[in-house]
Amino acid sequence: MTVYRRIERTDTSGVTVVRLLDHKILDAGNIQELGDELFGLVEKSGVKSLLLDFGQVEFLSSAALNKLILLDKKVRQHDGRLKLCNLRPEIREVFVITRLNQLFEIIDTVDGALKAF
Repeated sequence: MTVYRRIERTDTSGVTVVRLLDHKILDAGNIQELGDELFGLVEKSGVKSLLLDFGQVEFLSSAALNKLILLDKKVRQHDGRLKLCNLRPEIREVFVITRLNQLFEIIDTVDGALKAF
């Protein structure tokens, strides 16, 4: 079993729900580690339906946004689907300002997102 430091993984009804554990995703080393863990789910574990739960995330750097864009591309290359949920209003605003809300499907709750798969 894989040990994760930056995420908590649960599998529900064929969807892998990943709760991001860091409150602030700013440090380059932590972002790299987070990216490695998320990419591993897709590349090594074969996850096709991935839901990222941002409930604990208070701050997100532009480098973290870049990792999410790369993750979305990787998920699509593996014929998968990626959704985001539980974004705080200030985090959601960053997605709107950068127009990433047009790339990512953002849903308010975990339950709502699970139903959308």
